[in-house]
Amino acid sequence: MKKKFLSLGLAAGLTAQAFLPYNALAATAKEHISWNQQFKTPQFVSGELLKASSVSPEELVYQYVENNKGMFKLSNQNAKEALQLKEKKKDELGFTFMRFQQTYKGVPVFGATVTAHVKDGTLTALSGTIMPDLDTKASLKSEKKLTAKEARAIAEADVVENVTKQVPQYEEGKDTEFVIYVNGNQANLAYVVNLNFLDPVPGNWIYIIDAVDGKILNKFNQIDTVKSGGVKPVTGTATVGVGKGVLGDQKYINTVYSTSYYLQDNTRGNGIYTYDAKNRSVLPGSLWTDADNQFFATYDAPAVDAHYYAGVTYDYYKNVHNRLSYDGNNAAIKSSVHYSRNYNNAFWNGSQMVYGDGDGQTFIPFSGGIDVVAHELTHAVTDYTAGLIYQNESGAINESLSDIFGTLVEYYANKNPDWEIGEDIYTPNVPNDALRSMSDPTKYGDPDHYSKRYTGTQDNGGVHTNSGIINKAAYLLSEGGTHYGVTVTGIGRDKTGKIFYRTLTQYLTANSNFSQLRAAAVQAATDLYGATSQEVNSVKKAFDAVGVQ
Repeated sequence: MKKKFLSLGLAAGLTAQAFLPYNALAATAKEHISWNQQFKTPQFVSGELLKASSVSPEELVYQYVENNKGMFKLSNQNAKEALQLKEKKKDELGFTFMRFQQTYKGVPVFGATVTAHVKDGTLTALSGTIMPDLDTKASLKSEKKLTAKEARAIAEADVVENVTKQVPQYEEGKDTEFVIYVNGNQANLAYVVNLNFLDPVPGNWIYIIDAVDGKILNKFNQIDTVKSGGVKPVTGTATVGVGKGVLGDQKYINTVYSTSYYLQDNTRGNGIYTYDAKNRSVLPGSLWTDADNQFFATYDAPAVDAHYYAGVTYDYYKNVHNRLSYDGNNAAIKSSVHYSRNYNNAFWNGSQMVYGDGDGQTFIPFSGGIDVVAHELTHAVTDYTAGLIYQNESGAINESLSDIFGTLVEYYANKNPDWEIGEDIYTPNVPNDALRSMSDPTKYGDPDHYSKRYTGTQDNGGVHTNSGIINKAAYLLSEGGTHYGVTVTGIGRDKTGKIFYRTLTQYLTANSNFSQLRAAAVQAATDLYGATSQEVNSVKKAFDAVGVQ
């Protein structure tokens, strides 16, 4: 949640703020197209796109894309070869939802994902930018010369030189992947290398290494800083303990008894586990244990809150959105507190939550903020759904969605709720301040309109800064108000949450930009409440108010 970060290189994410002239040859009168401004291709298409009840939903997608190859600039590529089906399910509204990965000659295209919706034999939406004209790129006719091991060595050398100044102890990360990397009009054979480490500073870096000449094409740290290995669960009797959190409030927490009491909650999914990092930077640490199930010591407080608020966040997603844990399949939720010494951060490292204690002046223990806990766990939800790349506009959407759901969980728990972020754990000696404000982003120097967006390279291209634009739109959608001369009728937090949840999990793609987010939110509201509803009109007005078209 901090704002000062270094982003190196440009992602393939693009900015599109207007619709191109209507393409009558490619679209019917019932189609609405949001265009990618750089590629001049669709990034979101909705309407009655194609109807054929006798074919499978995925075949309907392939037929539509094949029929419109000129519009998508697929050239000589076959639609079925270009789009690999990765996920297919039917949702509660009766839509068949599908997610596709773009490939070229069997190689995945980095960040190029597409979602589609079919209902009653009709294709109703296609979301995501298909990278165009790949068969015309001479660079893709080269042969890769580097191995995956050599690409990783290049990334490791750069981390030592520019990030850690020493060889870090690497944690388990994602396997190195061979991809096609598109940046503007350039396309390269490349490796995606993931470097995950904790010492001397935490990092979960993504490197894009040219597979022909070894050049670093892009790199960014996808740990969201505020801003593992597995441990065998304890077998024992479920109990309920009691303790005090960071702010001194009493809480009842689910534990397990087996000669001692452990912070292990077996009542939710595959469990919630809270660990003691013991002021070291080794994860996860030791499963928290206590002799009498009474957690009232000062040292206990961060663990009490991390354990309790993880449970509240699990309950919110289950009870409100019918989602079982962050992966939708009841994944165990792990948290480590007392990470390092005086550590002024908290983060999701790709497999678990990590909380510092703060230095006592800028921050107190981070797990004391329910919106912080829910914010970070929402990054995990995003990882398992849209997979928004943590850079530029897609990264700002990623951050904003974590702020939105962090706030909605705070209201769900009725825990002194407000539209401020991190207010409970930030500057304990300074009253009435926060890290960010959703109601007035300018209070802390963030933009509240697209015309005021940050366009530099710091903060991974403004992922925290520019999140203020979408945060303001979400606040207006929920609460209503007039902003830059546009009046928005509020629809309340519950409907706002449902619209943004559907937007995140079914319409956003890895490289989504603000314009695609608007189209996706409008479509999500249409699915839920109807095309002529007040909810759809309010979504449009909310994005109008912050200058996103």
